[in-house]
Amino acid sequence: MDDYDVTTLALINYFCQERYFNHVQITANEGLKKYGNDPVYIFFRAYGTLMEGRIQEAIQEIDVIKDRSDFSLCSLMTLIYAYRKSSNPDREAIQELEAKLKEERKSAGPKALYFAGLLLWHLGRHDKARDYIDRMIKISNGAKEGLTLKGWIDLTCGKEAYAKKAVKYFDEGMQSEKDIFAVMGKARYFEMRRNYSGAVDTVNHIIVNVPGFLPAFVMKMKLQLALQDWEQAVETAQRLLQKDSHNFEALQILALYSLCREGSVTEAANRIGDLIVALDHFEPHNAELFYKMALAFSRACGRKQQVLQQTQTLVERAVSLDSNNSELATELGYQMVLQGKMKEALKCYKTAMKLDETSVSAFTGIIRCQLFEGQEEEAEQQLEFLSEVQQSIGKSGELSYLHAILAIKKQKGQDEIVNLLSDAVDTHFSSLHGLPLGVQYLEKLNPDFLLEVIKEYINFCPTQSPSSGHASSGLLRHCTSVLETMVKIVPGLLEAIFLMAKVKYFAGDIEAAQSSLQHCIEQNSSYSDAHLLMAQVYLSQRNYKLCSHSLELCLSYSFEVQEHPLYHLIKAQLQKKLGEVQEAIKILQMAMNFPEVKRVRSATKSSNKKITVSMFDRVSIYLELADAHSINGEQHEAAKVMQDAIIEFSGTSEELRITIANADLALMQGDTELALSMLRNIMPEQPYFIQAKQKMADIYLHHRKDKRLYLSCYRDLVDKVPDSHTYLLLGDAYMNIQEPEKAIEVYDQALKKTPKDGTLASKIGKALVKTHNYNKAVNYYESAVKNGQQNFLRYDLAELLLKLKHYEKAEKILQQALHSETGNDLPVLMENSRYFILLAKIYKKMENIEESISYLQQGREVQARVLKKVQLEQPSIAPAQKQFAAEICAEIANHFTTQRDYEQAIKFYKEALVYCETDNKVMLELARLYLAQDDINACQHQCALILKNDADNEAATMMMADIMFRKQDYEQAIYHVQQLLENKPDNYPILSRLIDLLRRAGKLEDVFRFLEVTEKHSSRANLDPGFNYCKGLYLWYTGQPNDALRHFNKARKDSDWGQNAVYNMIEICLNPDNDTIGGELFENIDGDIGNSTEKHESEQLAVRTAEKLLKELKPQTVQGHVQLRIMQNYCLLATKQKTNVEQALNAFTNIATAEKDHVPALLGMATAYMILKQTPRARNQLKRICKMNWNAIDAEEFEKSWLLLADVYIQNGKYDMAEELLRRCLRHNRSCCKAYEYMGYIMEKEQGYRDAALNYEMAWKFGNQTNPTIGYKLAFNYLKAKRYVDAIDICHRVLTTHPNYPKMRKDILDKARAALRA
Repeated sequence: MDDYDVTTLALINYFCQERYFNHVQITANEGLKKYGNDPVYIFFRAYGTLMEGRIQEAIQEIDVIKDRSDFSLCSLMTLIYAYRKSSNPDREAIQELEAKLKEERKSAGPKALYFAGLLLWHLGRHDKARDYIDRMIKISNGAKEGLTLKGWIDLTCGKEAYAKKAVKYFDEGMQSEKDIFAVMGKARYFEMRRNYSGAVDTVNHIIVNVPGFLPAFVMKMKLQLALQDWEQAVETAQRLLQKDSHNFEALQILALYSLCREGSVTEAANRIGDLIVALDHFEPHNAELFYKMALAFSRACGRKQQVLQQTQTLVERAVSLDSNNSELATELGYQMVLQGKMKEALKCYKTAMKLDETSVSAFTGIIRCQLFEGQEEEAEQQLEFLSEVQQSIGKSGELSYLHAILAIKKQKGQDEIVNLLSDAVDTHFSSLHGLPLGVQYLEKLNPDFLLEVIKEYINFCPTQSPSSGHASSGLLRHCTSVLETMVKIVPGLLEAIFLMAKVKYFAGDIEAAQSSLQHCIEQNSSYSDAHLLMAQVYLSQRNYKLCSHSLELCLSYSFEVQEHPLYHLIKAQLQKKLGEVQEAIKILQMAMNFPEVKRVRSATKSSNKKITVSMFDRVSIYLELADAHSINGEQHEAAKVMQDAIIEFSGTSEELRITIANADLALMQGDTELALSMLRNIMPEQPYFIQAKQKMADIYLHHRKDKRLYLSCYRDLVDKVPDSHTYLLLGDAYMNIQEPEKAIEVYDQALKKTPKDGTLASKIGKALVKTHNYNKAVNYYESAVKNGQQNFLRYDLAELLLKLKHYEKAEKILQQALHSETGNDLPVLMENSRYFILLAKIYKKMENIEESISYLQQGREVQARVLKKVQLEQPSIAPAQKQFAAEICAEIANHFTTQRDYEQAIKFYKEALVYCETDNKVMLELARLYLAQDDINACQHQCALILKNDADNEAATMMMADIMFRKQDYEQAIYHVQQLLENKPDNYPILSRLIDLLRRAGKLEDVFRFLEVTEKHSSRANLDPGFNYCKGLYLWYTGQPNDALRHFNKARKDSDWGQNAVYNMIEICLNPDNDTIGGELFENIDGDIGNSTEKHESEQLAVRTAEKLLKELKPQTVQGHVQLRIMQNYCLLATKQKTNVEQALNAFTNIATAEKDHVPALLGMATAYMILKQTPRARNQLKRICKMNWNAIDAEEFEKSWLLLADVYIQNGKYDMAEELLRRCLRHNRSCCKAYEYMGYIMEKEQGYRDAALNYEMAWKFGNQTNPTIGYKLAFNYLKAKRYVDAIDICHRVLTTHPNYPKMRKDILDKARAALRA
């Protein structure tokens, strides 16, 4: 067989199997051009011609090669097949050919047997083909091409026993890696055994070795789809189209992707148009292909007319090519059904029945048309007949559905209808068993049929909270299960997502419903049904403004909606909530006049338009009207409406709901006994029994205050309806009255009934935690996880162990969970993401920050995969998953903020905002970082965004004040804070920030006014720790340390203010006069003033007091512990003993090494070096701080660093450099006494006494005129500046408080008086 081009033959065999007969001819013609009149290509060209129905042309082709020994058998077989296929078969010719075939077979060689077997295989005659190939293998001593073909025959014969062995023949028959026919067979074997990854690897070998063999790409694309990897499949399809712009499969997959995944109907329709053009050009006579290409599109398009027009074109083209095919005529009928053209559909089905009287699908189509045209009697007779036939042909989901529709039309019982609908769904899904995702799966899934079933199902679901009964919640769960499958496979089908939203809304999962509806509206803003349901969602959330907006949008997109009773019902409910009861009554009375409302039983459609009104909504209109009359004081009218409702809905499933509403009416009138007697009449076998019992329980608990009777209602429920749901209700009842021990017992009984119920298992664990029985809770979780049934409880267990500080055990549980739950499925990825984040929390608690960040990053990567999948598979939970992704990014950013790596922190906060752009908390943190980076404009932008969403946001307002302060717009800064304080004068956190702002703005004198306002606002303000803290701050800032200590002491024991108060007290103890610690300038100048021994003793006493206060601090955070270490080491510095100072220096160095750019630690190091007289080293650290951006957190430390470095520069005579630092101090704190004092000193040294006096004046002012040293310097410079009166005035003030202050009287006062006299 080496004589032939194996690639071309493999390609022809592929086209034969796919039934692309024009492609067979085209490829054969290419072979003939290349190799001359090769009989192999002549034979295949003839075969392709024959299969297209051009019989005479095929016979003429075969006559050319029939005498060739290698092709005699296949030629004779082809001729026999051709004669039999002709309209008037020539019996004699056929008999003659059969006799000749029998004779030829006796002496046939290996090649003749091979081609005969190949032909039989392509014709679907596997057993006969196997006979020929077995003989061929035998006489050729195991020819490899024969073994390969046998592998293909066994693989495709439909018998498992043969298919299992096929791979052996492919391996034995493979002649080389370029033996495409064998390698493709092996790939197909892996595909059939569902080893899709193995199949992809095998196909990749072909692509690498023979890149021009396009069927390998087609197969790879289909395998990627089977692996549910749409992105890769689409990429392969695009690659295919680059090589062959008319490739059918690639065009089909891209069109399906546009339709099913992206929901882009226009793009899908355009791609189908391209597909039709390609089919017309390359397979113009292939009716079967035209027909098959229409199936998946028509069933997955949600009845979109653009697509259905294209699929109708495909089917019509198929019918025109093969008008005698009943199957094609039936499909054309179904295309008409999808477009709502029932009369045309009926004609097509009848045509199909004429062509094939045994066609069950055509017969079923006729029944469907009869049912929807209102011909119930005829349909019922036909269904009875078809049901008899069904016993022999097997169950059909569509037949069960039609039985359900008939039952609805005949007003049969709910149970019967629901059972039929359930049977339809179950039977339908059973046909999908074992099918991988692909074109065939989408055809069989038939989303359109499932939507029809679910729409009917929903009519029987409870349209309120699932508490109305366990059976009802079962219906909702069944709907959810079907819709989840559809949304996962066809996320572009908006109607499925809308119905999912509806089911979620009915089940009480409002957030999920809102999320799904938001997705629908984003995809199609004119989706009026989605707007209407969204209005109901907003109404349930009490968001009346958005509810009204949704109703307006709904009306703007579909004016016909005002003819829908549901629109009026929602509008009336909204008006009632807004207190417009009279308006609500008018709207409801208008709704009552609609024919769909006042019509007995389940009348659903008006004569002109398809307006569907459920019985639930009809009853709701009556009940809302009665309730509105009752609220409006029109009790007689309310009673009349209720009476009408009872008459209208008597004998229906909603009758008891009216009874419960009547009980509510009695309750509103204060007649609890009448309400209870009504509810008692509802029996266990009736609908709404559970709801009635819950209502009774509510009356006993809230109106009668009788816990015993409250519980008896739920106990009675368990007795009458003993299922897991009622046990759950009883357990919840025990929890409501704070009896968790009994609740646990009941939950345990419920869990025995449904051992795999995760909700119950979780409730038991949480109830045990609530009883503080932590060990038992841990044992329960561990047992549940060990049994293997409750793997999802691992998270709860790890979380509990984390709370109990059993970090190693929690870590082990999560690591096991991560190793056991692997895969790429959405639920697994979501769980793994949670595990990673919880692990990060555990490592953070263990202070292993590196591992914590590592697991956060892993969690972030997994969550990114979750978001990629969730948008397509479960869009309803996408917002929650985005929120989780934002939280992960924010936590990573928080880690980087702690490490002072602000650039990385900003990056991750920005990423968090990509996922959740209105998260005020993240925006606030990002604004803080911008402020820390001194990026004022970016910070202001973030704050503006926050205040746009939340005008009363305190933190953002305070930050805006900070920004205005930095821009030196002090009036605006203070205005922002004043706004907050005007609303709440006793908002002490804001008051403390205002005091700081006023201090920095140089307006400390204004603080007293705010303190007075606060005292007037609250008579108990003087006793409040927050007020005392604020007053302590003011006194400290105005140079009154003793009074400040007294007020801080009053706040010291408070949980909110205590820690900051203690830190401030420690700072006052260590530095009461607010000196520059480590600075030598004023220490040298003022060293001779005062009693040094007394001062030393005072300082040591203060240090001991500070150390005592330090022991009271119990920090809860990592940063808190660092702050405590800093303060402990400042205490050591305050002793000024060399060993203590060196010890402190080591500690500060360690902190600065561990924490990048830690300003307090660096300042501590510099101070220590100054005390140790190592000025150059101190200067290096201080210069490092000077290069950093100022931030509010380290504001005090920045100020002290600049002052200390200025001190160093002044001592070295570098006045310009010192002045620049001092101006920086004053830019950030206009009340900085020390900065003014240093500036005065520089001016004095430069003999600028007037300027010196101005600076000393400011220092004197902001020191509250209490510091005698500054008073002395100010008086001295007044004297030098010849301001004698001012000098005398300052001297008197200083001597009044410090009568023995050295040199003041002699050096200044006497001289000033003498100068005045002169």
